[in-house]
Amino acid sequence: MKDQAVYDVLIVGSGVAGMYGALQFDPGTRVLMLAKYDKTTSNSNLAQGGVAAVLDLTDDSYDLHVKDTFIAGRHENDPEAVDVLVHEGPDDVRKAMELGVRFDRNADGELDKTLEGGHSRRRIVHYKDCTGAELVRGLLAQVEARPNITLAENTALSALKRVRGGFRADLLTDEGPVSVFASFCMLCTGGIGRVYRYTTNPKSATGDGIRIAWELGASIKHLSYIQFHPTAFNSEDGEQFLISESVRGEGAYLLNCRGERFMDRYDDRLELAPRDVVSRSIMMESRRTGSDRFYLDIRHEDAAFLYERFPAITEGCRRYGVDIAKDLIPIFPCQHYLMGGIEVDIDSKTTVPRLYACGECACTGVHGKNRLASNSLLEALVFSRRAAADIRRCMQNGYPGVEALPVAPRETGGAPLPAGVVDEIRGIMQRAYFVMPDAAAIRFGLKQIDNILKRLKGGKYACTREWVEALSLATVAYIVLKEADEKI
Repeated sequence: MKDQAVYDVLIVGSGVAGMYGALQFDPGTRVLMLAKYDKTTSNSNLAQGGVAAVLDLTDDSYDLHVKDTFIAGRHENDPEAVDVLVHEGPDDVRKAMELGVRFDRNADGELDKTLEGGHSRRRIVHYKDCTGAELVRGLLAQVEARPNITLAENTALSALKRVRGGFRADLLTDEGPVSVFASFCMLCTGGIGRVYRYTTNPKSATGDGIRIAWELGASIKHLSYIQFHPTAFNSEDGEQFLISESVRGEGAYLLNCRGERFMDRYDDRLELAPRDVVSRSIMMESRRTGSDRFYLDIRHEDAAFLYERFPAITEGCRRYGVDIAKDLIPIFPCQHYLMGGIEVDIDSKTTVPRLYACGECACTGVHGKNRLASNSLLEALVFSRRAAADIRRCMQNGYPGVEALPVAPRETGGAPLPAGVVDEIRGIMQRAYFVMPDAAAIRFGLKQIDNILKRLKGGKYACTREWVEALSLATVAYIVLKEADEKI
């Protein structure tokens, strides 16, 4: 990647949405894909459960998948987007398999389907408990084999500016600042999990794409629609890793501090209620019992099956001395997923010309107010493909391409980012907007975040990756709390 190089398409992010989107372009299309850290650091790579898709109409239907998605989303889903997801998704799953992605199969060689909260049928295909990592592995092999795709690791997008025929992207690399030009841009930057102290998200999930789109004037929608997963491992040192919904799908019970099942007090669907319902139930049970000690119990299932079905979770728990076949698994809710984001249409187009958003950073309307389990990887496949198809149409219709323009010398100096800024942001969000929002804390926190934003923008700090991420976190925190305050 050379300074002031010109590309047809810039893809920001190397998760499933970014990679699957990149693979839709023909060999003559120059694609630059950015990975802020290494090429496998993404929410996609950590996804455990699977991909929800109606691949067999024998005991399932598109209508049932649509219905389950609407129920989980509290009927705030966009009907057209859900229809596209459910009806087009199965072909994208099949295409992923053609590209080399593996899914578990039973003794008869048929796809092994599991059940997760909110689903009325077993329709979730998976690869053990590391489906996202398998998708990343399979798609990455294809990306790296395509000469037209340049994958730049450890490269952060600091700013995106509109120019005639496309965009100028200012990048931070290990070798220094670089500017490139692209006729179209797909933002596939993932979620905002690192705005919280406790999250299942990787270090890359700082909301950079949402901040970039916001600065360009793109519409941001429902950023306060944040999903808190009910079952993250709750260790003494605060380490949070996901205990997949599939564990409950395979029969695990939720227990309170007294070793009692309690979901019958809150929802008839018990442990298989949607994630937001289970998370709120845990918080209410915590208040009722005065304890934050909660557990998953799957000791009644066969040990060999558990170790085979959940190898990553087995290993993660063992690091903390927990054997999932013999011990209770300590859990508590933590931030997991973003339903809102950059507003896009059915082709993933934002309100800014030539700018697209796919995956978790986008608000397609598919998830409504709460995501149905295992719809996220499906969304990444379907809507990144549609984004690429729309870009191809634009290129075929003779849209003028971008040309390199002179770039002024970049200022690399400035003050270092003050210590503690990011921790301050996370503390504010944890107090104000975690599972059950606190109105007073939201209003006070909004003022605090506004002051942090002003300091970050006016402090003449050096443009480093740390400053970029702090600015992104402060920006998304401000949008979340402002939106939440308006709804109180």
